[in-house]
Amino acid sequence: MVVRENFENNLQELQNKMSEMNALTLEAFENAFIAFKTQDVELALRVIEEDNEIDVLETEINQFIVWLMVKEQPVARDLRRIIGALKISAEIERVADFAVNIAKSTIKIGKANSLIKGTKLEEMKIISMDMLQKAVSSFIDENILLAKEVGSLDDQVDDFYSENYKQLTAYLSSSAADTNQAVQLLFVNRYLERAADHITNIAESAAYLIKGEIYDLNT
Repeated sequence: MVVRENFENNLQELQNKMSEMNALTLEAFENAFIAFKTQDVELALRVIEEDNEIDVLETEINQFIVWLMVKEQPVARDLRRIIGALKISAEIERVADFAVNIAKSTIKIGKANSLIKGTKLEEMKIISMDMLQKAVSSFIDENILLAKEVGSLDDQVDDFYSENYKQLTAYLSSSAADTNQAVQLLFVNRYLERAADHITNIAESAAYLIKGEIYDLNT
């Protein structure tokens, strides 16, 4: 009984580290988008600099998981949870990388008159961050309904992605002004779409833990 209690305590510590990493990623994404909207280059630079903290935490999680697997030699559901945590931490780190990419696009745009108001980029960001919170919660709380909700939200992000792509490419073909910014907005559109895909992967890992079956939430 004591051995099992120690194992559960280690799992809780692992989940706490994941939650911390997720919170830092949410903060990075929010700051990156604020910088993007307001063309705040200094904030964008801070997002890039602080990404190292997320990378370090992912390394800590990976090392903790290796130690836990060697020490406990988990099987069945316990093994699924630990492997799921390993995969999810990698996915969260990729989402954080997209926040950095948005910050870099902000720097490249500089102080040009913003074209963002004519797009659905902010809506994509809001939905994506809602997805991230739900996806990680679905794993930690073993809530299959949250995991499935993430899949539905991903469809909305895809719809906005298509709408933005058509609008921005039409702008590029009809206007010689602000082409650099329009191209960067196309990149940001892609970063948000890809972030949502990685978040959906988190929800799929959660669904596998809960049900023991592989789910494809992108269909």
